[in-house]
Amino acid sequence: MSKNIKEERFRWISPIINKETTIASLLKVCPYSESSIKRWLRAFREGGIEALEPKSTRPKTQPNETPIRIKERVIDIRKETGLCAKKLHWKLKKQGLIIPISTIGKILKDEGLVKKYRIKKIKYKYIKAERKPGELIEIDVKYVPGSVNGREYFQYTAIDTASRWRYLRIFDEQSSFYSVEFLKDVINKFKYKIVGIKTDNHSIFTNYYVGCNKRSDMTIKTIHPLDVFCFENEIIHYLIDPGKPSQNGCIERSHREDQRFYDRNIFRNVKDLEFKIKTWNEEYNNLEHCSLDGKTLTEMLELFHLESVKRDWI
Repeated sequence: MSKNIKEERFRWISPIINKETTIASLLKVCPYSESSIKRWLRAFREGGIEALEPKSTRPKTQPNETPIRIKERVIDIRKETGLCAKKLHWKLKKQGLIIPISTIGKILKDEGLVKKYRIKKIKYKYIKAERKPGELIEIDVKYVPGSVNGREYFQYTAIDTASRWRYLRIFDEQSSFYSVEFLKDVINKFKYKIVGIKTDNHSIFTNYYVGCNKRSDMTIKTIHPLDVFCFENEIIHYLIDPGKPSQNGCIERSHREDQRFYDRNIFRNVKDLEFKIKTWNEEYNNLEHCSLDGKTLTEMLELFHLESVKRDWI
């Protein structure tokens, strides 16, 4: 019994090689065609039994192959930014290079620049709630990795769930006072009225789980400064469920991109940190997003603005 294709081919042509039979007689019992038998015989006489090893039928050249310079451009942008194939397609399209998403994906796969997922992920179908800019702002804090001049710093982040517009600011500590100051700053920077904010249950945002003062037999819950500010400015303050950071999904996804930013930057001092954070935030707000169907955050805000003007005019 043949163990591989090479041995199987040799088994059928060996009687002819040994002159025990002819091709015509062999074809009466052989399941292969005459052209295959002759081709195997020719290969055996030219290179021996090793020449019977099957060869790849993949074409050596492709007339529609992507030029090398474009492949190198795709690979360079991928290594520099870490963008997915769809975002690379949008970015290159703005530069005048229209490359199909599937082609970009194949280039990245051939270069080993894609992640290999062995476990099939379960896909959930979510119903997307239509929101207007300012209807819900997610706010959270991220530790700046490492230290700058021997001090720790914290990145306050606010992101609008409708347009994905985002604002960052660096503080030297996280506290209730800075939470209020940051929200004031967001209100001044964001061109739409903020109706609601959503935070986790950290003590810098709420005292729902802390902040009780015991007076004789009475336990009084003090009001958090952020809640006081929200009440004065007619802003609803939502809290996520404890241990459910996925309920602040927009901001958690944003922090993952921020971590890549910190991994490729070194900061000389706090001024350098603040400058680079500001530049990075402007770059992020002008980046194409899959959730926005290829639009940037700035373009989404302009689109919302044009739609509101159109409704008012009608």
